[in-house]
Amino acid sequence: MAEDTGLTTGIAHHGAVRLPSVDIDSFNIELKDDEGFLGDRASKGAFRKIFDRWRKPLRKSGEDPFGDEPSDKISKKTLDEILVGDDTEASAVVHSAIEEFAQELAYVTRRFLRTKDWAKTERIVVGGGFRDSRLGELAIARTDIILKSEDFKVDMVPIRFHPDDAGLIGTLHLAPSWIFEAHDGVLAVDIGGTNIRCGVVETRWKKAPDLSKAAVWKSELWRHADDEPTREGAVMRLVKMLKDLIAAAEKENLRLAPFIGVACPGVINEDGSIEKGAQNLPGNWESSKFNLPASLVEAIPEIGGHDTAIVMHNDGVVQGLAAVPFMQDVARWGVLTIGTGLGNARYTNRKKDNGKDDKKAEKRDKDDEGDKGEKKAKKARKADA
Repeated sequence: MAEDTGLTTGIAHHGAVRLPSVDIDSFNIELKDDEGFLGDRASKGAFRKIFDRWRKPLRKSGEDPFGDEPSDKISKKTLDEILVGDDTEASAVVHSAIEEFAQELAYVTRRFLRTKDWAKTERIVVGGGFRDSRLGELAIARTDIILKSEDFKVDMVPIRFHPDDAGLIGTLHLAPSWIFEAHDGVLAVDIGGTNIRCGVVETRWKKAPDLSKAAVWKSELWRHADDEPTREGAVMRLVKMLKDLIAAAEKENLRLAPFIGVACPGVINEDGSIEKGAQNLPGNWESSKFNLPASLVEAIPEIGGHDTAIVMHNDGVVQGLAAVPFMQDVARWGVLTIGTGLGNARYTNRKKDNGKDDKKAEKRDKDDEGDKGEKKAKKARKADA
């Protein structure tokens, strides 16, 4: 199956570490401390626990402004409204939770920045569902300030696209640009532990060859966690969603490239199998007998009269890839996706102008090493004096 899948992919390996625009230095790192996985300290669930803890003193006095509503049931929209509302006590509780969460996110980010793979990271993009809220944006901004106060030379910014769109738009960067030249859009799939989202992404390649103006033309969402399907049932539903999108595109004369980009949790092997990390998906997706790209090619062998090519990668990696056009002023950058867990990936930009910018990056590295050497030399001279 691995050999057949390689043939059907055609344009790139699944889970590749070298993509047209970036090299992927690392992804899906699982750092730990005495309390367990670090990602658990900066997830959506972690924020809810912090928020609930700040409510407890008010509950004891019978003055909880949120009443009896469980902390995990209060929507982000409601919390955003409370932040700017007239109830100062309720607003103070949310602000307190944001501050504590930002401290946790800063702690986790420091640990990433101190790893070899994340060394010299210049910017971190934050995505995931938590980012899609005012409280998420405030937590990101506060974390950025904390890191800068500790002399970390890194910027932390929210991802520009809506996180739901970013998970689809990022798949464009899995394919070489030539595949877009005669087409208007591609099919994209974003698979999560709760939802499967499919969409048609307009490349708008002629307006912006760097894909900065790409947009989701149409999308469908299926909350598979509610239906608890089998693995085969989930694949059948996914195929139906994709075929419906193909039909919609044909009806509107939108020319689809013969390409499907897939974002999926876990460590993705070159042949399209999943090594680990897919435990929240319906059924056993890590089985050696299951290969999603091969299943999709079998169900959709052609798009627009051309053989279908499929490339699959880790969902955190793909969401970060949506930021590629806006990261061209730095050489090394990363993504953190705050959702059920904490997705992560670190990238080094690859340039297409005959390697000129690659040489700039190499020169920057040499300059950094030179600065370190000069500092050591100054210390040695002082010691001798």
